[in-house]
Amino acid sequence: MESVTPLKLKKLRPQAVLPVRATSGSAGLDLSACIDAPMTLAPGQRALVPTGLAAAIPAGAAGMIYARSSLGVKHGIALSNGVGVIDSDYRGEISVGLCNFSSEPYTIQPGERIAQLVLHPVLLLPVEEADSLDETARGAGGFGSTGRN
Repeated sequence: MESVTPLKLKKLRPQAVLPVRATSGSAGLDLSACIDAPMTLAPGQRALVPTGLAAAIPAGAAGMIYARSSLGVKHGIALSNGVGVIDSDYRGEISVGLCNFSSEPYTIQPGERIAQLVLHPVLLLPVEEADSLDETARGAGGFGSTGRN
């Protein structure tokens, strides 16, 4: 069996929480808020929440930050940019942009799990302008072109 290279994480502040998987089959590592006091997000408000961590994402991969489904479904708290992307050459603090899409304020507690980090392989292909593209059965059909279901 091949040895697996661990994801290297650096605590930038002592109270930072190293992410863990909630279960052995969890794809995401839970990221926690590294804040000194509770932070309340009013309805419609956005905030950048620090994790107190920096990561060395391996070359050929990217770290994707996704919302925690329980925060989104139960409280309307989701990522302000849909999905966050951590490039393999970034070494600064990982922060999570959150937005309160509900009609009620939500208070983030210090150490609370606020998002999840999933590592994905990426293709770093060169870009080349083309005069034409290969034909496909779908062609240029966009939104809804493959049917409702």
